[in-house]
Amino acid sequence: MLGIIGKKLGMTQIFNAEGQPVPVTVVEAAPATVLALKTLEKDGYSAIKVASGTAKAKHLTRADLGQFKSSGIAPSRAIMEFRLEDTSAWEIGKQYDVSIFSEEKHVTVIGVSKGRGFAGTIKRHKFSRGPSTHGSRNVRAPGSLGAHSYPARVFPGKKLPGHHGVEQKTVKNLEVVKVDVESGLIFIKGAIPGAANAKVIVRKQNG
Repeated sequence: MLGIIGKKLGMTQIFNAEGQPVPVTVVEAAPATVLALKTLEKDGYSAIKVASGTAKAKHLTRADLGQFKSSGIAPSRAIMEFRLEDTSAWEIGKQYDVSIFSEEKHVTVIGVSKGRGFAGTIKRHKFSRGPSTHGSRNVRAPGSLGAHSYPARVFPGKKLPGHHGVEQKTVKNLEVVKVDVESGLIFIKGAIPGAANAKVIVRKQNG
């Protein structure tokens, strides 16, 4: 699905036609430039490869620099592919902006969740705490792991304390409240993954 690379600015609220406040997340997206075309005959799938923003040459790999040079496009830090059924309407160097979402009612947003560090089972997996009275020493501990003399080990995938966050998350069916084409801003109802100034991908639901 066609999309754009953006930056999550943060959350605020705007008022609808009835005067009711609507909580929104503001995403800033610079115009995207088509860097390459992927075809079914050559690559096995159909997609467009786009670049957004600016970057210094020292921050890019030689492979990316070579592709930017052959395409005649200024180096960009953010590169992304969007699979499309038909790429005949696209060509290298063509640009598009947030206006592609002007007629959209809902979008899909992909981002990396905030890092929470090392967390216990209550915070990481929403476990319930144990009793805190009558001498209980199992207030926030995970408790028995269920292993016995057989198999005498803990199976992989067991919900235990560990690193929490910094995972790619996809949130679907988020409502588009407003699109400011001049400022390159998309106002999306609700929360989306990631911290402020984090990179996010906003995609159409269909098309």
